Amino acid sequence: MIQRILQFFFLAVVATPVTGQILNDSNLPIVIISTDGGVPIVDEPKVNATMKIIDRGPGQRNYVSDQDNPLYLNYNGRIGIEFRGSSSQESPKKNYGLTTRMADDVSNNNVSLLGMPEENDWILGGMVFDTAFIRDYFCHNLFREMGNYASRAVYCEVIINNDYKGLYMLQEKLKTDDHRIDVIKIGKNDNTLPAVSGGYITKADKKTGGDVAAWIMYSFQNSIVDYIHELPKPEDATEAQTTYIKGEFFKLESAAASNNTSVVNGYPSLIDVPSFLDYMIVNEFASNPDAYQYSTYFHKDRNGKLRAGPVWDLDLSFGNDLFQWYLDRSKTYLWYFEDYFYNNGSRFWRDLFHNNTFRCYLSKRWHELLEPGMPLNRSVRETFLDETAALISEALVRECQRWGKTANSAARVSAIKSFMQAREEWITANIGGFSACSNVSVPKLVITKIMYHPETSTQFPDDDDLEWLEIRNTGTTTVNLSGVYFMGTGVVYQFPANTSLGPGLSVILAANAGIFQLRYGFSPFGQFTRHLSNSTEELVLADAFGNLIDFVEYSDQSPWPYADGNGSYLRLKDPALDNTLAENWEASSDVITSIDEPASGISITIYPNPVRDFLTVRADIEISSLSLYDIRGNILLTTDGTGEEITIDMGNLIPGTYIVRVFTRKGSFPHLVVKE
Repeated sequence: MIQRILQFFFLAVVATPVTGQILNDSNLPIVIISTDGGVPIVDEPKVNATMKIIDRGPGQRNYVSDQDNPLYLNYNGRIGIEFRGSSSQESPKKNYGLTTRMADDVSNNNVSLLGMPEENDWILGGMVFDTAFIRDYFCHNLFREMGNYASRAVYCEVIINNDYKGLYMLQEKLKTDDHRIDVIKIGKNDNTLPAVSGGYITKADKKTGGDVAAWIMYSFQNSIVDYIHELPKPEDATEAQTTYIKGEFFKLESAAASNNTSVVNGYPSLIDVPSFLDYMIVNEFASNPDAYQYSTYFHKDRNGKLRAGPVWDLDLSFGNDLFQWYLDRSKTYLWYFEDYFYNNGSRFWRDLFHNNTFRCYLSKRWHELLEPGMPLNRSVRETFLDETAALISEALVRECQRWGKTANSAARVSAIKSFMQAREEWITANIGGFSACSNVSVPKLVITKIMYHPETSTQFPDDDDLEWLEIRNTGTTTVNLSGVYFMGTGVVYQFPANTSLGPGLSVILAANAGIFQLRYGFSPFGQFTRHLSNSTEELVLADAFGNLIDFVEYSDQSPWPYADGNGSYLRLKDPALDNTLAENWEASSDVITSIDEPASGISITIYPNPVRDFLTVRADIEISSLSLYDIRGNILLTTDGTGEEITIDMGNLIPGTYIVRVFTRKGSFPHLVVKE
């Protein structure tokens, strides 16, 4: 029924094209596309074309007459282009997907367009359903300003085959890339742990264009929510991969439904809590009626937690349903995860909100984002809206002339501001307090050493394999490391459950545990996924709920010490110093030795290594317990000690690398074990 209503009103309000509109110059970049032979663009396959982007730079006017002047061309080359979207294709004004290509019209051409990072997949979004041409642009910017990735976009005006098409956003397509959704690309052979754990991009969405649901979940109304693979592609996903990532979502559903807040096996162990908080805040603030059920993206890196986002397709937000569809789904006075009439999102969203701990952190983050200078602050957001409206005002006049619309931008932006203020007041009044999570105690863990660009040699030719980090407990008590992880999209590592670190002790995490042992003669505590940047990177250590433990943003540029491929690593001069300041670090080439074993004077023997079946661990001190982990850090077994020797059965484990941690009254000691 709703779909028929939408179709009726769509037909009533779609733009009526007006011919004869000519673009000569603009304050925005101008995109000129000419298909080969003037053939029409269709909804698959992509047709070959040439694209020119005229851009003299910020604050400069651009002229169509400059399309043959290489001085003012941001891009001049080949593309493949097609229609994009589902319901938007009913509009005379189309959205387009395009791929930048080499001269052979086959090979992809990774390029930077209008200052955005290099890639080959791009979108020309016409904002067909947004009467103010600003909603997606605002929401994507908001999500980025909150510290997450969202599609970058630049406003432009578009001409295709000598026909002026109007105002568009040239924006990034959602896909895996170092500068987009930064996860490891999973391959067809990645079917066992740890490889099968990532990376994934998954979306809850309606099935269009032949999409097939990889699995389904249910809403509180018991309606079906379709989950669709984005990475791997649906046709490439193996049964093992689908089973794994589906299982992560169902574990989340179970943990949220049972209010399981355990950092060992509850929802904080499964999801990156801060990303879920930010995703909910953006969609709830926008009053996005499509949130949680359509265009709802998730991503998961190898060995990492499930993350929510990026945000996408928020054109029917901030009251826009009322303006365009007359359905009034976008309201200021309800939570969209429990809108029983319109929203059919998965149950775990509502269950998370009604978990007291999650809701506390949601409230805390909400109030933080409203503070002066923060992206949700009224002054900040309205300034952004005003500046954006001014930027597109000239092009918007031509857009409305071209498509027979009424140019009423000022009134629509004013309505958005009013809607935002009403929404802010309602959420603030209904979200609850955050005193229970306002002053959380975090362990005194400090990043003290960083080997981000190792020196290579004939024996160790791959510098990535030699990267490592040291983390020290600078406190006076033993720290339970359960739930502690690296937050963000750089290094991926979550400490194994029920492990601890004594006062004054350190652990080393390495990019490749096996190579590290060969190079330095002892096993690291654990192995992280991905690699450290050779230039600059943020390292954010947090507890399971995202509370900040330690933060370092190192650099290979002055004033940071030089430790860039010359055999040196960064070393904090004193663990008590502020490690956010470059002056407190030094370049060191000191030999790295085992942190635990030399100081203890304990002899531990593990044999046979490599092992097929039974592994024996012998020490010259009583063993209190022993734990076995996979290389991801998942605990596989724990057994109490009965003396100075323990034997465990590894015969049923798949071949690979494992970590045995031996616990004694003098500390715990990790050892790398290879299962044949």
